[in-house]
Amino acid sequence: MHSNGRLPGDSRTAREIEQQPATWSRVADAVRRARPEIEQLVGGADRRIVLTGAGTSAFVGEVVARDLARHLGRPVEAIATTEIVADPLAVVVDDRPILLVSFARSGNSPESVAAADLLHRLAPGLRHLVITCDPGGELARRWSGAGNAVVVALPDEVNDRGFAMTSSFTGMALAALLAFGLEVDVEALARAGSTVIGAAAEHAAAIAGAKPARLVFLGSGPLRGLAREAALKCLELTRGEVVGIADSALGFRHGPKSVLDERTIAVVFLSTDPHTRPYDVDIARELVRSLGEERVVVVGAGDPGEFDGARIWPVPAPPGVPLAGHALLAVIAAQTTALACSLALGVTPDNPFPEGEVNRVVQGVVIHEFAPPEVS
Repeated sequence: MHSNGRLPGDSRTAREIEQQPATWSRVADAVRRARPEIEQLVGGADRRIVLTGAGTSAFVGEVVARDLARHLGRPVEAIATTEIVADPLAVVVDDRPILLVSFARSGNSPESVAAADLLHRLAPGLRHLVITCDPGGELARRWSGAGNAVVVALPDEVNDRGFAMTSSFTGMALAALLAFGLEVDVEALARAGSTVIGAAAEHAAAIAGAKPARLVFLGSGPLRGLAREAALKCLELTRGEVVGIADSALGFRHGPKSVLDERTIAVVFLSTDPHTRPYDVDIARELVRSLGEERVVVVGAGDPGEFDGARIWPVPAPPGVPLAGHALLAVIAAQTTALACSLALGVTPDNPFPEGEVNRVVQGVVIHEFAPPEVS
């Protein structure tokens, strides 16, 4: 364990993971300044709310959609830009007005720009909220000053310079909750985040030291989006040498459980919802029977006896922090695990693909012209 609580390695990625709790108050300040414009933009209870992004930015929407829907009292849909661009008519299915919420670290991904442009053409009355870490990115430039849009630019420090998105993920998720008026005790969240960071090196090193070939991440409800983000971090930072797999606690039994073997470690993100939590407990116990105590990690609050001896990675659930906010604490476990596995394999976390096989901003995407079908 690193006695000072610092993460191992001298990398941008480590620093960007560590800085997250300190950035959250500044994210809140940025949203607070934009709230009057956002309130005018949201308007009408009949307006569909579609959360979009690609990769990690798409998972932001999956994590926050449930809490936003409960707070607003209407459905909130998380649909990736990659799906919108490939099949826009699956999104625009009627004439209800849409509020599109775009999440983007840089806003330079071709799908980020194309998805918004397509919906602007196909959905009359579209309104657009852009939450981005780069005010100079293409998405922000395209929509700044538009009468039907508000661009919220987050503090520069959450515009991650490392390969994988870390503080940009938590910054945009928090910004989305606050943008729609959901109350979050940001100070309590930051204190809890600092606690998780302080103990992360020891827990992450224990997982990496077991030399897993596969990491299975399971989460229920919005924590399934967190599981998907965790699996992606694992793949990105280890250059695919550790395979990350994500599913829900209940869905995992329906076939994906076949992936378990002697080189698998399973991580269960424990929900704070009292109805959902027992399903997470059940799958953790089942995994202990399949893999053994040392190969099952429960991220959340509990004791090993409750999970038949599984290892516990404590993550607090402070009052005044919704489930999506709790996910911002739990994702630190995934980020630091991916970092530790990367270093154990001798991969450079800031640049795991030096030959450019995978890029920080996606490349190689051709946006094909969309021609709406003729109505007979």
